Amino acid sequence: MTEKIYEKRQKTLKNVLADQDLDGILITNLTNIRYISGFTGSAASCLITPGGQYFITDGRYIEQSKAQVKGFKRYIDMDSHLSIIKKNNLNPDGLKLAFEGENVTFSQYENMTSIFPEIFWENTSMILEDLAAVKDKMEIDAIRTAVEVTDQVYEETLSMVRPGYTEKQVANAMVTKYREYAEGEAYSPIVATGPNGALPHAIPTDREFKKGDFIVIDAAAKYAGYHADMTRTPVIGHATEKHHEIYGIVKEAQQRGCDTAKAGVPCKVVDSATRDYIKEMGYGKYYTHGTGHGLGLEIHTSPRFSPQSEDVLSVNNVMTIEPGIYLAGWGGVRIEDDVIINEDGCEILNNTTKELVVLD
Repeated sequence: MTEKIYEKRQKTLKNVLADQDLDGILITNLTNIRYISGFTGSAASCLITPGGQYFITDGRYIEQSKAQVKGFKRYIDMDSHLSIIKKNNLNPDGLKLAFEGENVTFSQYENMTSIFPEIFWENTSMILEDLAAVKDKMEIDAIRTAVEVTDQVYEETLSMVRPGYTEKQVANAMVTKYREYAEGEAYSPIVATGPNGALPHAIPTDREFKKGDFIVIDAAAKYAGYHADMTRTPVIGHATEKHHEIYGIVKEAQQRGCDTAKAGVPCKVVDSATRDYIKEMGYGKYYTHGTGHGLGLEIHTSPRFSPQSEDVLSVNNVMTIEPGIYLAGWGGVRIEDDVIINEDGCEILNNTTKELVVLD
């Protein structure tokens, strides 16, 4: 990412803070710190005030922060981050500062108010997450690359999905390829055969693949910090009438979600497009999760497709659309694509077929 990208993000953040009558913000969520400054380490805080922009970390990250941090003056010390801010007079009295309430413990909040009793601390939520939900070109390019690797690894690994191999073996092979071709796995792969597929977030086991099993494969790559996310569900040996029925319902539901998603559409409407069809076909109670989520520097980001969501889609949101049906003791089907939201629809990034694949 270029310095200009971070400058633009920092300016946008300041404008949002000003619109909310806030003088600045203390950022402690590491994903948000990466988004606003470029730092990828495991310990840091960022403080933005009318007087400046300050990055705080410890001695482990002297060189890394020098290379990565954009637009912030660095302070490196062995004290706590709040103590570093205090002794360098970075936080003058009387300011109204936001903090990320969902990322701050009660103990940390007590320290904040004790060390800075003259600061008016404002508990905020989703300020940076909402900014990060709308992707710029470099972010979209990174996600495109992650999806390309995801498609490639799926095709290269599919030959292992047959009797004689296990869920763990396929999951491990995929991880190896993600680390060879990209930055690594976006999350721990789900490879679930037969009845294990009825668990939406199953953990791979030593169960071998068997003829007649649906195989839920939910696995993806990460590139430049940005996550892909894809699920496909092939069947081994022979597809019965029930396999065709369940798969066809999920496939149609997923297509309806893709057809509905565009800028200006409430997220709950996209969820309804998938959920209502599955209910209409008699399997509503077996669809037990939201229809999808945003993608970015984390695998699950804002906005969300769910019945409860109050979010509305914007241009350059990058989302998953992933309905499923899960039948305990038999198996499950999920089909998932990554899509870029446009004014008049969405662009599906994944090229892996969504037709029912029957593996010999």
